[in-house]
Amino acid sequence: MTVGLTHFLILGTILFSLGLYTVFAKRSAIAILMGIELMLNAVNVNLIAFNRYVAPESHIGQIFSVFVIVVAAAEVAVGLALVISIYRDRISTNVDDLDWLKW
Repeated sequence: MTVGLTHFLILGTILFSLGLYTVFAKRSAIAILMGIELMLNAVNVNLIAFNRYVAPESHIGQIFSVFVIVVAAAEVAVGLALVISIYRDRISTNVDDLDWLKW
């Protein structure tokens, strides 16, 4: 049995679903950032799989994948800086406690 495009798409769907569940179910800001990272990695798996099986002569999937990794690294850096700043002020990373902008 060979590994085909369908297998990679199923893997990407499972990773994206786990990330989406984590974002909606968890209340910790760090867990939410981890869920977002799972979703971005699912996108990377799909980009590279489509590139491999649809247009193997071009490297567009790898280029977009590197771009997504760079954006994810910047997102993690900014997100963790915000979480640390909020934790120092509120002593909590629970997103339900972040009600500063409510009337």
